[in-house]
Amino acid sequence: MPKLQMLPASAATDDILDILKRDGALILTGVLSENDLKQVRAEITPYVDATPKGADMFVGHKTTRTGALVARSAKCRDLVTHPSVIAAANAFLKPFCERIQLHLTQVIRICPGQTAQAIHRDRWAWGTHLKFLEPQFNTIWAISDFTRENGATRVCPGSLDWADDYQPKDEEIGYAEMPAGSVLIYSGGVFHGGGENISNGDRVGINITYTLGWLRQEENQYLSCPPEIAKTLPRELQELIGYSMGGYALGYYTPPGAPGEGPESVPPEYALGHRDAAGATLGSAELLESISAEIRGEKKTA
Repeated sequence: MPKLQMLPASAATDDILDILKRDGALILTGVLSENDLKQVRAEITPYVDATPKGADMFVGHKTTRTGALVARSAKCRDLVTHPSVIAAANAFLKPFCERIQLHLTQVIRICPGQTAQAIHRDRWAWGTHLKFLEPQFNTIWAISDFTRENGATRVCPGSLDWADDYQPKDEEIGYAEMPAGSVLIYSGGVFHGGGENISNGDRVGINITYTLGWLRQEENQYLSCPPEIAKTLPRELQELIGYSMGGYALGYYTPPGAPGEGPESVPPEYALGHRDAAGATLGSAELLESISAEIRGEKKTA
């Protein structure tokens, strides 16, 4: 049975990427403290308890999936913007885009009696069209211990080059067994799936994934975290969930109104009250400079 390599929470970005590009997955240990875990559990448990179980075999008839975590949980926002994870996600995805964005937030609770999920690639969210670049950087945060008995994620290290229709053999499947507070990091191209829970307790993990800024997000952040909530968040998080341009001409909008009432073709951050963005209309020098500044790593704030 293949083993996933483990690194400490303090691991360098280059070390994380070396393993990720070779194996497709790894585990960081000791990322969350016990106090962190207590806060996460306190904030998400009411929503998890109210979430119905899945309606089909893939999502799991004895599994719950709870989203909108940026809007619902202050501590989950810290997970989304964790410096080590964001640094690795940027380094992994930036060769293919100007900026990255949040793709999905979801608490996955695998309950006793849940059978194993079909092995798959997360990048299949876009079908099998993206074969020549890596569109995803994924994480699963262990909120409970992950064991083989309670449904630890099954992962096939070294499967990045496998054909999409390949059927993994049992001896090619490993298990992301890890203590609570650890984080499984895996690419969109690695074969994996939720494990079978033959224990008497739930396996709880938080799936947070990132993707290229020019792709459609799996979880629609504009609806899960609408402007009235998003405007209360830090600017960095606003931009990460999608209230920013994904490229020179990707993501602008025109505020509806009477003729001549408002600006034309403004960036998404205008909807959050950042009126410094009002002059950055499509095709303008201001917008081009704003995006160029972000590519150079120079933040522009309101």
